[in-house]
Amino acid sequence: MTNKIVAIQGNNPSKLNPVTDTSVFLAHEIQNKNKYKIFYYDPKDLSIINSKVIAAGFFVEFNYKDKRFFKKLKKQKLELTKCKFILIRQDPPFNLEYISATYILDTIKDKVKILNNPTSIRNVSEKLYSVKFQKYMPNTIFTQNIDEIKNFFKKHKKVILKPIHSYSGNDIHLLTSFNLKLIKKFIKQHDHIMCQKFIPKISKGDKRVFLINGKVCGAISRVPKKGSFLSNMSKGAKPTNIKLTNTENKISKLIAKDLKKENIFFAGIDFIDEKLNGDINVTSPTGLKTLYDLSGINLAKTFWKELKA
Repeated sequence: MTNKIVAIQGNNPSKLNPVTDTSVFLAHEIQNKNKYKIFYYDPKDLSIINSKVIAAGFFVEFNYKDKRFFKKLKKQKLELTKCKFILIRQDPPFNLEYISATYILDTIKDKVKILNNPTSIRNVSEKLYSVKFQKYMPNTIFTQNIDEIKNFFKKHKKVILKPIHSYSGNDIHLLTSFNLKLIKKFIKQHDHIMCQKFIPKISKGDKRVFLINGKVCGAISRVPKKGSFLSNMSKGAKPTNIKLTNTENKISKLIAKDLKKENIFFAGIDFIDEKLNGDINVTSPTGLKTLYDLSGINLAKTFWKELKA
C-alpha cells in the first residue's frame, strides 16, 4: 500500500527563501491540510540499487511562517515507489545530471505520480518548445551562428541574448551595440542561444501565468527595479497583482491545453506587452506563494486538489 508521502527532489532547503518559494508552499499545504509526510532529497543522492530507485535524504517539516522554516526529522534512504507523489523541483541548468535524474525516475513513473512527468520534462525544452507558439512572440531566433546574430541585431538594434537552458534571469544580456567579443564568449559558454527583439515595455513589468492541469489558474506581474530590464524577483523585481488581457488569456489557454497533452501538470509562462517571451517553465515553476500573498488565492490548494491528494 502506498504511504501518504510526498518526495521532493530539489536543492538544499537551506538555500530556499520561505517567503517566496513554491516548493516550500506546496509542501506546507499538503503537510498541514492533507497530513502527508515530506521526504526531501538532492538529485545527486538518487540511485538505482537492485532494480529499485532509492533516494538518500530526510523527512522534514516545513512552516513558511517561521524564521526557521524547516525541521529535519529523520535521515534515511527511501525506496521512492513507497511515495504517493514525487515533485521534481530542482532548479536548472538542464544539464546531464538533470537529464540522468529524469531517466532514473522514468523507471518508476508507472508506479508513482511524478510531477512533472520526467519524460515530458526532457521533451518540453523550456525555451525551444516555445517555437510552437512563435507567432505570439517578439521576433526571436535560436542559433550559434555569428552572422545570423549580426543580421538580427542590424534589423532590431536592441536585442536580448539568453542561454537556452538557464533560469532566474541568469546570464541574460541586452545588446545595444554589436559586441562580437561578448557574443563569441556567450556562444562558447552556452552553444545555441536565444536572441530576441527587446521590448521596452518590460520597464512596466512582465506577467507570470500559472498553468495547472491544463487550466489557466492565475497570474502576477513582476516589475524590474529601476535601471534593470530583468523581471525576475531574484533580481530585485517587485511583484504586483494583475489580470490577464483577453489576448494573454487566449494564448495561455492554448499553451495550457498543449502542455496537458504533453503530460505537463504544472507550468509557468511569461508575457511582456501581450507577447509570449519564450520561457515555458516546466522544470521548477515559481510564484505561487507570491500570488497568495498578493491576492489570497491559494494555488497550492488547487494543485493538490487537481491531483485528488
